[in-house]
Amino acid sequence: MDLREYMSVRRAYNNVRQKVKSDERLTFEEFAILCRLNEADEPIKTSSIAEYQGALRPTMTHRTNHLAGLGLIDRAEGVVDHRNVVCSISEKGREHVMELASLTRGQIPTGRALSRTSPERVVKYVDAMGSLFCKAGDLVLLGLLSAESESLTIMQIVEALGLLQPTVSMSVTSLEEKGLVSREHVAGGSHTTSVSLTDAGSEYVGELAKKIEALVVRRKGRGGSSSDEVSQS
Repeated sequence: MDLREYMSVRRAYNNVRQKVKSDERLTFEEFAILCRLNEADEPIKTSSIAEYQGALRPTMTHRTNHLAGLGLIDRAEGVVDHRNVVCSISEKGREHVMELASLTRGQIPTGRALSRTSPERVVKYVDAMGSLFCKAGDLVLLGLLSAESESLTIMQIVEALGLLQPTVSMSVTSLEEKGLVSREHVAGGSHTTSVSLTDAGSEYVGELAKKIEALVVRRKGRGGSSSDEVSQS
């Protein structure tokens, strides 16, 4: 997966998420779970979903509880082992995942990566992207890496990522404390600051970008062979 494609989808979904009512808002990871279930031929064990997202059991329980509470997924005991809980997408979930994919597609400006793709293809991209967890701080670093200039202002990062300004500001502060970014005033006495990657930040985000580039988006629909599964090298 190209980094520009990854950033295009993440930015678009962040914009979509801000417009959804708070009690119905899904994290990107929850959206990815719906996409994975939508693409699956059969119910998936909760433990397998947790493995796919690299999430701890309590985290996955919280995510699936939220999705089930919204009526987007169904859960049941496993047929062979009743201790296993399997998840499947509901009809409401299928409708919702395509609605979110269509809205996400609509938030990708002309000329940006994937601006001509279909909602169905967005689902496959999100399915692949869901296997790599990126915090807000990671997205800030990726935004700086993919920028055409060496530095960006806070508001330019907000625009590039589709995140809220407080989220970006807190992330930049945390990243600066870790030595991953540096900040400088754009002009003497100005409250506007520019943010740029440090050497340590460039090294860290470079490794993250490699993981993104290793993501594989499945090409076939349901019924494809195992070689078409979303994977991460």
